[in-house]
Amino acid sequence: MVMIPRYPDSAELTLALRPLLHPLFQTLGTGISEFTFANLYLFRATHKYRVSMLAGDLLLITGMDGNEPFFMLPFGVPDAPILAQLFATYRTMKCVSASQVEVLVSLGYEITEDRDNFDYLYSRQDLAELPGSKFHKKRNLIKAFINNYSYEGRPLLETHKADVLEILEKWRANREEPGDYAAAKEALEKAEELQLCGGIYYVEGKPVAYSLGEELAGGTSFAIHFEKAVDEYKGLWQFINQAFASILPAQYETVNREQDLGSEGLRKAKLSYKPIAFVEKFKATVKG
Repeated sequence: MVMIPRYPDSAELTLALRPLLHPLFQTLGTGISEFTFANLYLFRATHKYRVSMLAGDLLLITGMDGNEPFFMLPFGVPDAPILAQLFATYRTMKCVSASQVEVLVSLGYEITEDRDNFDYLYSRQDLAELPGSKFHKKRNLIKAFINNYSYEGRPLLETHKADVLEILEKWRANREEPGDYAAAKEALEKAEELQLCGGIYYVEGKPVAYSLGEELAGGTSFAIHFEKAVDEYKGLWQFINQAFASILPAQYETVNREQDLGSEGLRKAKLSYKPIAFVEKFKATVKG
């Protein structure tokens, strides 16, 4: 098994590290969507992720947001001298969990809420059943889709790779910005190696949408990492949201649909599905 170097040495995230890191991330109960091997691996180029091991076998993840360095500590906070060194080098600690806030405050660090990166948590049962008046508009759009189109949903298997890539390419063609296109494409190409699972949807025999994700929070939640659809079918987005939730096993109490990244439109859309909670994340910096 490939080993992770000791800090201050570091290594790039490669698939060879999955046997070591994936089981570790599966033990995390925080439910932070960034903290899965697949998510970190797929966005390794975007954030220039590197990994090290600190004393006490604490995993350190470092990265860049543009020209701004940062670090993350999924499994705990190291001793004060090491932590001070990390802040001196990388300036900002990201994806600080609610349970880490108290420790960092006691050590004198400044904490700010990272609302744009809060994960949206939904009741799996609510998404599957859309009960009550609060989901009236969603049910009407789904009903219109079902009445207007001949559709089919299937588990997303390796044999569907060409079809899901076709959906992704059509999704990209209708947008000015690439968004998460590169990560989404690699996720489809390496879904089997990363053990991602999902569903694919057809209208009149044509591939039109898919959802792809993995379990989170100790197996109690399912994170939707990628959801793509073509744009010409009214009610399609609402349909796949409900259809995928309805086939998830009951062990998943919640569905994590990740963050809105500060996008007003995305925030409005995510709030319209009535989240039952957020996975709160914070940033920590040196005071002053």
